[in-house]
Amino acid sequence: MSATSLMIHFTLNGEPVSAGIEPHHTILDVLRQQFSLYGARESCGQGLCGCCTVIVNGESVSGCLFLAAMADGGEVSTIEALDANGELDPVQQAFIECGAFQCGFCTSGFILMSRQLLERNPDPTEAEIRHFLSGNLCRCAAYPEIIEAVKLAAQMRRSTAELVK
Repeated sequence: MSATSLMIHFTLNGEPVSAGIEPHHTILDVLRQQFSLYGARESCGQGLCGCCTVIVNGESVSGCLFLAAMADGGEVSTIEALDANGELDPVQQAFIECGAFQCGFCTSGFILMSRQLLERNPDPTEAEIRHFLSGNLCRCAAYPEIIEAVKLAAQMRRSTAELVK
């Protein structure tokens, strides 16, 4: 580590971790280089496309802009945390069932944002889905399938919640 290096400690996908970083490192740099988590991807490098979305302290952030030092003491969740015990999250399952991706480059950002939307609003309208996902870009133009996947995931989550009652 250099004289400007920092050691940060945070919870990553439910596990406590530490990382040696430089002040200019983004959370995306750290996730990919130190923890081999490749679900979030840098595309635009300006926080405009959503491909690098990760969840920090319960809020979605552009991983390409979010400085890793700001995660110190916090909680970071990535797409890799969603499949629990080998079962896909309903949003992941809905994306598969609806064919809501083509190349897959943007998919992790869309899934994390869709999941965050459904946690906040379990029954969003199409307009609400479009508005919430407006910061995510799909270069393959799978938007109709993505909207259908979010609707299906909402239905799946409601059905699961009703079974638990």
